[in-house]
Amino acid sequence: MALSGPSLPPARGPATHLVVLVHGYGADGQDLIGLAEHWRGLLPTVAFAAPNAPMRVPGSPGYQWFPISRIDPHEMQKGVEVAGPMLDEYLDAELARLGLPPDRLALAGFSQGTMLSLHLGLRRKVKPAAIVGFSGLLPAAPPDSDIPPILLTHGDSDSVIPPQAMFLAANQLGLAGARVQWHLARGMGHGIDPEGLMMAGQFLNLAFSGLLKTSGEAGCVYKPS
Repeated sequence: MALSGPSLPPARGPATHLVVLVHGYGADGQDLIGLAEHWRGLLPTVAFAAPNAPMRVPGSPGYQWFPISRIDPHEMQKGVEVAGPMLDEYLDAELARLGLPPDRLALAGFSQGTMLSLHLGLRRKVKPAAIVGFSGLLPAAPPDSDIPPILLTHGDSDSVIPPQAMFLAANQLGLAGARVQWHLARGMGHGIDPEGLMMAGQFLNLAFSGLLKTSGEAGCVYKPS
């Protein structure tokens, strides 16, 4: 089953890079494609795409990458393993459509989309230039090499996925050699705050410019002021 969803061409010229936005449980691609408008000033030659997940949530107009009955790491791992190949195929098709090599890609996910972005992004043969994860968790132990730069953000009042999930993910990724930045949004629930949105745009700009380190000591973290 081929995925489809909204996309945006670069603000100017042909595409030099691609950001794929991976939505959360019960949402759709239209829910995240609007993030592109916040980043296009920094990323004028970047194309954006936001596929709809392959399954409808029962009784809802929204989509799901995999069913969720509870926030359980084993359940999340099984889910991303099933959903991963479908998104992987979509990424290759979008890169081919734009005539871009696989290292010109970045993934940005929200919630369930973060789980899938981390799982797949860490396992593609050619790793993406960067991964951004909003309000999610790391569903499985990361590989121990060739990990792209990662930015994680989370609300400290998130009642859907607790903020401790971000710190656990950052620690696991750091121990595997990843360069991880993180942002804890004060007073934010399960969502994306303006500072995190701004940081993500800057992070993607640096990644696409080749200015982010991809290896080094245990991972560097960003602490909000």
